[in-house]
Amino acid sequence: MKNLLQKGLVFISATLLLASCGEEKNTEANPESEMTENVLLQEWTGPYGGVPAFDKMQLKDIKEAVTLGMDMKLKEIDAIANNPEPATFENTIVEMERSGAALDRAFNYYGIFSSNMSSPEFREIEGELAPLITEFRSTITQNEKLFQRIKTVYQATKKTPLEADKQRVVDLVYKSFEMNGAELSPENKEQYAAIAKELSSLYTDFSNNVLHDEENYITYLSDQQLGGLPEGFVKSAAAIAQANGHEGEYAITNTRSSIDPFLTYSTERELRKQVWTNFYSRGDNGDEFDNNKLIAEILRLRREKVELLGYSNYAEWRLQDRMAKTPENAINLMEAVWPAALARVAEEVADMQALAGNEITIEPWDYRFYAELVRKDKYDLDSDEVKQYLQLDKLTEAMHYVAGRLFDFEFTPVTDGSVPVFHEDVKVWKVTNKNTRENVGLWYLDPYARPGKRSGAWATTYRSHTTFDGKKNVLASNNSNFVKPAEGEALLVSWDDATTFFHEFGHALHFFSSNVKYPTLNSGVRDYTEFQSQLLERWLATDEVISNFLVHNETGDPMPAELVQKIKNAATFNQGFSTTEYLASAIMDMKFHLADPSNIDVDKFERETLAELKMPKELPMRHRTPHFSHVFSSEGYATAYYGYMWADVLTADATEAFAEAPNGFYDKELADKAVKYLFAPRNAIDPAEAYRLFRGRDARIEALMKDRGFPVPVSE
Repeated sequence: MKNLLQKGLVFISATLLLASCGEEKNTEANPESEMTENVLLQEWTGPYGGVPAFDKMQLKDIKEAVTLGMDMKLKEIDAIANNPEPATFENTIVEMERSGAALDRAFNYYGIFSSNMSSPEFREIEGELAPLITEFRSTITQNEKLFQRIKTVYQATKKTPLEADKQRVVDLVYKSFEMNGAELSPENKEQYAAIAKELSSLYTDFSNNVLHDEENYITYLSDQQLGGLPEGFVKSAAAIAQANGHEGEYAITNTRSSIDPFLTYSTERELRKQVWTNFYSRGDNGDEFDNNKLIAEILRLRREKVELLGYSNYAEWRLQDRMAKTPENAINLMEAVWPAALARVAEEVADMQALAGNEITIEPWDYRFYAELVRKDKYDLDSDEVKQYLQLDKLTEAMHYVAGRLFDFEFTPVTDGSVPVFHEDVKVWKVTNKNTRENVGLWYLDPYARPGKRSGAWATTYRSHTTFDGKKNVLASNNSNFVKPAEGEALLVSWDDATTFFHEFGHALHFFSSNVKYPTLNSGVRDYTEFQSQLLERWLATDEVISNFLVHNETGDPMPAELVQKIKNAATFNQGFSTTEYLASAIMDMKFHLADPSNIDVDKFERETLAELKMPKELPMRHRTPHFSHVFSSEGYATAYYGYMWADVLTADATEAFAEAPNGFYDKELADKAVKYLFAPRNAIDPAEAYRLFRGRDARIEALMKDRGFPVPVSE
């Protein structure tokens, strides 16, 4: 999904109270970082404020870098905790913000090995490090002297509040320690730490099992099995097969970027079933890589962990510092939309069945194929025709154009070789403020799928904006899994993939827009952090982007007006499918964490819950439980997958504001307001308050229903 972003690594979940993670800080107080010979710990040198030495990173260095980095960080933490001076914001909170610079650098390389360049050798190291990283985190959260200093500062600010951004940092750090067991008894702290350590290993095992099934279930086709497939897709499939030693065949990899177009266009129904089954059975094949037992254990341990803190279930604990606040509020939103989504699916299936006739009954592996036929029949709209105007290079230019119009950012490619990259496919742009000519940072793009790269699309930072120790620029990256085109061919993508591309770039713009002083304020609130990226998706369909950048890959002609109108007419087409597959996963996530986990049969629970929801048999959840990495490979999206819809309420409402503005989506006054209140503050302002500052009121669900073409509820 448009996610991924920020899913994060096992050790740097959004709730992590190590304020320094992901941030580059002043290292003057840490001479050890300068003395180490491990390149992964060394300060970044070179242009643009210093850049990661991706050209020098080697797998053999990663374990030592992480373990040494953790030791260095703990020494810094001990110095803070044992400071004989009374606790203050400066000598406690600020010093925590400053700590761990060398470890942060190591974690950036670790993240590349984990997400972009994984291998069996790395996964073995990852398995060894995961419990050590969790133990390291627990050592900090359970440092009694440190917490007492934090608590002293926190309580003092309740009597004499600090400046707004300082107060926000104190509140966030204190809450994070509190939520992670800082006030438990010594005995319960020990138990809490043991559970966290065990969970970290389970998360790693879960991720590796999914990656195994993605890498090892590849379908190879012959020339006779290519019916309906677009020429560009066939060429890419041939290139992948050749790279895998299957000359003369065509590879359908077990990733969404490959299976989606195959299921949409292939006329070979039995092959569609095989490819669909491979994809939706990841982690659920009854072998040593099956995830069902792991999930049951994860659910049990999560419940046990939060019960130590006095909560009745994991969802109650997790949502307390989110916009939704309670599981009930999240469920109420999903249940308000669910009936309309089901009703729309029934209409969509009826349309598909009418085209299919009596020879078949629509099954999940038929949905995309027949939906495409219905699209052509109802709207005279051919997705492959649209695709001819969606070239990745031109879409990249379009995103940069939007960034220039709304954010005053200018993107310029750097000379190849001037900035180190970890793979030859990665390209880099420098980002400049058009008005001040100040360097904002660097944007890295890693667009193509490859073995060892996790599936999906995501954005991340190697360095975030801060000013408390001198102004730091931003190093941000977008990562996709497009099937690499054959040599000399343009990479053409679907409208949905183009939307995802814009979405992930929205995360990058959120990073680049930051004006916060302290690292902790760059953290995200899970059910808010997708809002900014979902909002940016809307600029793909603006007239300026369509007329200037959506040009035919062969002729260079702009998209014809009649085709543009067809796209707009079909804007809410297939919303039943997209809303239902997503909501089913989001509701399942919440239901699992509200249920009693003792002796839970994961497969049975999934089946029974879907039956209770009256889930249409013609489509699956977007993420079946055994490969639901958002939720079970870390705690990042656990009981938080609903957040996409929570954020989409804000998105639909904010979109209406732009649509109504005097100059529409490029209204400079409104764009400046959006940057000021929605992008630049990051987590320096409570999200609900930030949105009210932008809109003048809270967001309304009516905008979401209207946006999806669903019946709008009548206000009482």
